Amino acid sequence: MTYPPAASYYAAVNEAPAARPPLGGDRRVDVAIIGGGFTGLSAALHLAEQGKAVAVLEQARVGWGASGRNGGQVHTGQRREQDELETLAGLQDARKLWDMAEEAKTLLRDLTGRRGIDVRYEPGLIHADHKPAYVAHTHAYVRKLREDYGYGHVEPLDREQLRALVKSDGYHGGSIDHGAGHLDPLALAFGLARAAEAAGATIYEGARVRRISHGGRPTLMTDKGAVSADTVLVCTDGLLEGVDRRIEAHVAPIANHIATTVPLGDRLAEVLTSRAAVSDSRFVVYYYRPTPDGRLLFGGGETYSTTLPADVAPIVRRHMLRVFPQLESTPIEHAWGGVLGVTPTRLPFVRAVSPNVLVAAGYSGQGVLLGPLFGKILAEATAGRLDRFDLLARLPVPSFPGGRLLQKPLLVAAMSYYALRDRL
Repeated sequence: MTYPPAASYYAAVNEAPAARPPLGGDRRVDVAIIGGGFTGLSAALHLAEQGKAVAVLEQARVGWGASGRNGGQVHTGQRREQDELETLAGLQDARKLWDMAEEAKTLLRDLTGRRGIDVRYEPGLIHADHKPAYVAHTHAYVRKLREDYGYGHVEPLDREQLRALVKSDGYHGGSIDHGAGHLDPLALAFGLARAAEAAGATIYEGARVRRISHGGRPTLMTDKGAVSADTVLVCTDGLLEGVDRRIEAHVAPIANHIATTVPLGDRLAEVLTSRAAVSDSRFVVYYYRPTPDGRLLFGGGETYSTTLPADVAPIVRRHMLRVFPQLESTPIEHAWGGVLGVTPTRLPFVRAVSPNVLVAAGYSGQGVLLGPLFGKILAEATAGRLDRFDLLARLPVPSFPGGRLLQKPLLVAAMSYYALRDRL
């Protein structure tokens, strides 16, 4: 394991299931999956429903990675805006990517509603511009989505309208997306695991994969056994750690930090007057939302390692007070971190790294929306339905410059530059 399980808010409000047994000995299955997060669990569920013998190998516990530790925001679209995708992928593929992301919302509603997974979903996601010059772009993008993509759920906000919703002097306008929202990600991970097991999949916890033995029937090697399969799905996002160097060249780990205040009661209206989540325009983004029990959940600050700081709370508090200085005397009750995967272009890395080893990773902060759908797309690909997999595989995701040796220092330098630009 790369970091100890921090005392997250999600762990405090969700009853953890009994620990699942580790892998003991060798197994043969149709499909072996590395990673017990959104992508791996969704793939396992859809494959098991097809009658496949499926084994999920999770190095710690279900939802232990970024899937159970993130900000819980459900965005609209891909990680890059549609005009950028039109340039990168062409109009036809950009439209397909938009439709795919909208389908991802439908899938989330289906997975949670039909299977009784209570993720405490709240509609609404505000984009807040922290620089005056950004507002015109945001409003133009709202028009584009409404006019070119028929998406009528988003509307522009001027400074006063935004200030009425987000009680901070640091923003100058933005937009609100009523078709997006936020949820409890750990509850989603736990629910997907239950559904996958009910469909017949087997989940092993404490089963860290050390390497993949490629070949006609690839094998996942662990310390206590091995699993061979017709197909292997790599669904680890930023926590691959030596399992496959070719994937790691394209997907780098970033640790994000989150905290929740104590319940604020009526004081919550001093920072947020709606139940919508907020994500701002910083490259090193601030994101926050109200919790069902009246706390402020705030994410801010990143480090470029799989090793988390011993004390996350001071890191998050510093960023939180930049936005909401009125919370200076407010205690923080939970503080934790998680490791997600980013790519150089912030587009997902979906590829066949060998004929029967497929990967979906590098969501760059969009995994709550995309992870479950991409798990379904991986399941489709194992059955030979490759149209959507191939669409994603066409997206430009080069390796980080300098290879793995220079990946971290170059990433730190780039992120430090953008963090400085955020402050100017």
